Amino acid sequence: MPKKSGKNRYIYHSQISEKKFRQLLKLFCLDLNASTVSTQIHLQRKTVNRIFMLLRKRIAFLCEKELMFSGEVEIDESYFGARRVRGKRGRGAKGKIPVIGILKRNGAVYSKPIKNCTRTQLMPIIKGKILEGSTIHTDGWKSYDGLILDGYKHKRVFHSKDEFVRGKSHVNGIESFWSFTKRRLNKFNGIKKKYFLLHLKESEYRWNHRKQDLYKILLEEFREKSL
Repeated sequence: MPKKSGKNRYIYHSQISEKKFRQLLKLFCLDLNASTVSTQIHLQRKTVNRIFMLLRKRIAFLCEKELMFSGEVEIDESYFGARRVRGKRGRGAKGKIPVIGILKRNGAVYSKPIKNCTRTQLMPIIKGKILEGSTIHTDGWKSYDGLILDGYKHKRVFHSKDEFVRGKSHVNGIESFWSFTKRRLNKFNGIKKKYFLLHLKESEYRWNHRKQDLYKILLEEFREKSL
């Protein structure tokens, strides 16, 4: 590992002090936008934006290191984009980005943008993240047909028939993540498509650590491996 700069052990090639970086990180963890952070700690907006980008790229990397899921797992898809788009709604909504979400009950969530919600798109992700023998809960979408043949136990509810809970079968957990993420992203008043993945993974990381001290976790991460 390259030797860390004596000026700031948390971030390479930076002109800001460690104290200033810690202030910025605390405000980032409070989910304040770059404009507000720039004003509060007296840093140029472009400097804050640059560091925010580095933070989000590291967070996206950390999300991909999560372990496989097992046990009781929920799967669902959601669509992100402009609130009002003419044309088809729901699955296949025009102009929106489809995302698959996988949630371990009482555990972590994993999310990933996809081209569409076909079985061809969904199954490689499911097999890559969920161990065989796990119980998968979904709605009635046809692309989930045949999960039993792929080595999973499959429980489903049929939203098209106004069925949202059947015993322990539901997708309420992953739907809570969708609500959390959409509320967060709405604060930005629009996100460029090329940055969507970074914001999605940031939401995922925040959700997975919502009961922990995010500032302490990230500070330790950057102390071990600088930005």
